[in-house]
Amino acid sequence: MQTAQLRIGTRGSALALAQAHETRERLMAAHGLPAEAFAVEVISTSGDRIQDRPLSQAGGKGLFTKEIEEALIDGRIDIAVHSSKDMPTQLPEGLRLSAFLEREDPRDAFIGGTAARLKDLREGAVVGSSSLRRQALIRRMRPDIEVVMFRGNVQTRLKKLDEGRVDGTLLAHAGLRRLGMTDRITDLMAPEEFPPAPGQGAICIESRTGDARVEAMLAAIDHAETGTVLACERAFLAALDGSCRTPIAGLARIDGDRLSFSGLILTPDGSVSHDISAEGRAGDAAKIGREAGERVRAKAGSSFFETWE
Repeated sequence: MQTAQLRIGTRGSALALAQAHETRERLMAAHGLPAEAFAVEVISTSGDRIQDRPLSQAGGKGLFTKEIEEALIDGRIDIAVHSSKDMPTQLPEGLRLSAFLEREDPRDAFIGGTAARLKDLREGAVVGSSSLRRQALIRRMRPDIEVVMFRGNVQTRLKKLDEGRVDGTLLAHAGLRRLGMTDRITDLMAPEEFPPAPGQGAICIESRTGDARVEAMLAAIDHAETGTVLACERAFLAALDGSCRTPIAGLARIDGDRLSFSGLILTPDGSVSHDISAEGRAGDAAKIGREAGERVRAKAGSSFFETWE
């Protein structure tokens, strides 16, 4: 039996496995290797196990990456495949984001049970979401409806919707596309009124710094444009100390050699928000994002951020 040349670490949800398998297939195609050359290792994370409270109360984004990164540092796996929006802006020493797959549609999708669009829900309707960003945006758009915490993987959330526990929920369009479940979508949210999370829709691959063999393999599947827009979005997030405790949205786009960025910060109840836009050379992506974050932080004032605690 052939020994795996590359061990791929991932969470065990259907979506996480779909992302790991997509990464494996791209590596197989790029290097002419069979499936047996890659081993997909499922690693249980704290974020998957904690289902009884919001992640913001349990420790934030790192709960979805901690155990996988420990396996990477220990050498039990060679690469880790993540949803970019789940990645903290600070990585453990010795690890780096080495590649990004081409970004899928970053928009949020609404799955309605009693109405096709969020705007059309009855007064007092209930919408489920575990994302503070989505919760704040829902409340900004429809302050008359109730928003409840909605943990679990895609299938679990849709089952709760089908059981009538809520009138609707929101999920990433990209995830539903990767799972072949776009038939469940009743509306797609326009980024101008319902902007996505920084990194949403993009798969990132983490590896050990200085692992030349792995980096050479990943270079063949890295999508440079996705890496550039995410450098901007992640710099914006870092400038705001972004985590699961902070309702932050941001989306960068490239046109030729120019990059445009739009960002938004909100209070959790959606009643106060500040937006920012910036543009410049694509080569200055991280600088554009960082400066946009610094400007919107100054614009909002320190008292605005105290409401997040």
